[in-house]
Amino acid sequence: MIPIQPCSSIEQVRSNIDRIDRQIVALLAERGAYVKQAATFKSSTADVRAPQRVEQVIGKVVGLAHAVGANPAVTEQMYRAMISGFIDAELAEHAALQSPAGQA
Repeated sequence: MIPIQPCSSIEQVRSNIDRIDRQIVALLAERGAYVKQAATFKSSTADVRAPQRVEQVIGKVVGLAHAVGANPAVTEQMYRAMISGFIDAELAEHAALQSPAGQA
């Protein structure tokens, strides 16, 4: 587990949360760029949805949550929401790639 700095005020707590949020958003952007690339390798919307892969990822991150002391239920809930959003984005990307204009 990453050592947590003790805070002496709510402002310090919020400052640390803001710092972490900046890192999370940057990582979401990076993850999203890879999701966009993944759409180019998938031949159907079923390949994009990939429920078995979703469950594989969920199992992996719940295990990681246990290992690092994160709340496994919160981790699972957050990942399911994140994956759902990325699937929607990937479906849009996949559709654009399949359209005549996307097949350049």
